[in-house]
Amino acid sequence: MSAPVTLVVGAAQGIGRATALTLSRAGHRPVLLDRDSDGLRKTAALIGDDIPVYPVDVRDADAIEFAVGSIESDHGPIERLAHVAGVFTTGSVLDSDPDDWQRMFDVNVTGLLSVLRAVGRVMRQRRSGAIVVVGSNSAGVPRMGMGAYGSSKAAAAMIVRVAGLELAQYGIRANIVAPGSTDTAMQRSLWEDPDDDAGAHSAIDGDPAQFKVGIPLGRIADPSDIADSIEFLLSDRARHITMQALYVDGGATLRA
Repeated sequence: MSAPVTLVVGAAQGIGRATALTLSRAGHRPVLLDRDSDGLRKTAALIGDDIPVYPVDVRDADAIEFAVGSIESDHGPIERLAHVAGVFTTGSVLDSDPDDWQRMFDVNVTGLLSVLRAVGRVMRQRRSGAIVVVGSNSAGVPRMGMGAYGSSKAAAAMIVRVAGLELAQYGIRANIVAPGSTDTAMQRSLWEDPDDDAGAHSAIDGDPAQFKVGIPLGRIADPSDIADSIEFLLSDRARHITMQALYVDGGATLRA
């Protein structure tokens, strides 16, 4: 049996790059998509093979449809989807820039929807496939300064669960991996000094003034921790799991 074609969206860095590497090692044939063409090429080079890359912005629904059609024509049916693309900013609900809210919803919600529609439809025609979308533990627990991000991820989580319900009759599974603090550029942007690993301690210790508990396991995640969870949920070992949100956050939300 040939290795499944797996589309990794948001593969240029961070969790997306780790996911592409992990899936490749697990026997998938990854196809990489991201708006960052330089980052895509770096990820492909790390995998070490002639990995197809598609520099596409998920906000462009027509471009997504075209890319999915091209992948299916040139590389074979997309049997797995790992959607990792997302953007992040902080700001209060009352005072943050409306443009920041719009951008986060354009990428984290509408962009996701464009990818799910394009890939989900071809999977539905074949009556097979598996989908994992990376969300956030902030979708389930309020975080000060994360109104836009958390609400966009909450919307994304419900979209994935409803899509999973609608696709179940076709044998297609759809799940969410919800990370907490993970050592990525996005996480480090919250630290006083992004190059100083001491910034991790604020996430580990928590902040009572912001009603934020720490991380019971005493560490922030490595991107590979999230990638391993994605690989599991895309595999046949998870064949009876769908419409679920797997929190990979070291216990930080206390699974509220």
